[in-house]
Amino acid sequence: MDKSPPRRLAARRPLLTERDISPHGELLPLSAGYRRGLLAPLHVVRRAGAVLLWTIPCMAIQSICLLVPGQAKVVYARFYWAVVCRLLGVAVRVIGTPAYHKTSRPVVFVSNHSSWLDVPVLGGHLNACFVSKDEVGGWPFVGTVARLGRTVFISRQRHSTGRERDTMRERLAVGDNLVLFPEGTTSDGSRVLPFRSSFFAIAEGADSPPLIQPVSVVYDRLDGLPTGRASRPVFAWYGDMDLSTHFWRFAQHRGLRATILLHATVDPARYAGRKALSHAVWQEVADGAARLRQNRPVEAPEAVAGGAGGPAYA
Repeated sequence: MDKSPPRRLAARRPLLTERDISPHGELLPLSAGYRRGLLAPLHVVRRAGAVLLWTIPCMAIQSICLLVPGQAKVVYARFYWAVVCRLLGVAVRVIGTPAYHKTSRPVVFVSNHSSWLDVPVLGGHLNACFVSKDEVGGWPFVGTVARLGRTVFISRQRHSTGRERDTMRERLAVGDNLVLFPEGTTSDGSRVLPFRSSFFAIAEGADSPPLIQPVSVVYDRLDGLPTGRASRPVFAWYGDMDLSTHFWRFAQHRGLRATILLHATVDPARYAGRKALSHAVWQEVADGAARLRQNRPVEAPEAVAGGAGGPAYA
């Protein structure tokens, strides 16, 4: 007896294409034909075009804001990134409060890093400048946007550590907050890589070190459903992935969400050295990211911890 499926049902079975497989050989979730045919390319082009059309006039406006005293350049940069997130179709959930709302001390936000998406996601919700590797400053168009956003570029070379530390301290001294990605590279989104202690030299030996606020960022919704290991490559940009190829794949999806978990602050003065400080902050960020990846309930911590740098949950 022929046990093959009826021809009508067999015709509905989706064909497996190369883009349905993650870099690890795992199948990625489908979305009811949404990314098939002409609709997917049109959707990608629409998103890319919208971001480009939004960015060009914003570059001119931000150039003017840089010439004006006050917080215009900070507020407008945050507004720009928030709109970019909306144009990319990424909803952002924020748990916790930025520490600068409750303290007059400068704040260094220390976050895990899995994608170029971290920049618009964090930039749209934090009044802070990014610290980035200097090669980004040479990228066409992207480098110009980064400089207009007052990004601090560092080479991560040992001979320049002191100079770059002083540059970051100068930015903090004039009232800026900073965003650090101390993993030194992007990950696949399934774990948080160990933090490099050299990034914490900014707080070492200072008379009044900035507060450190650990931040966990996880992309937890894809096509409206919880993400898993197989679907994280849609968001994560790591290894030798090409940026344009990654954007093409990512922009075909909808129902996207990122969650930002702002932990209680850590006072560097309570740690013996930058290695102990970097490990403590890494542990906080890694634990928070693990809870978010597992879709476990997470309560909002107080922005400023009262203990020895540990979490203080409300």
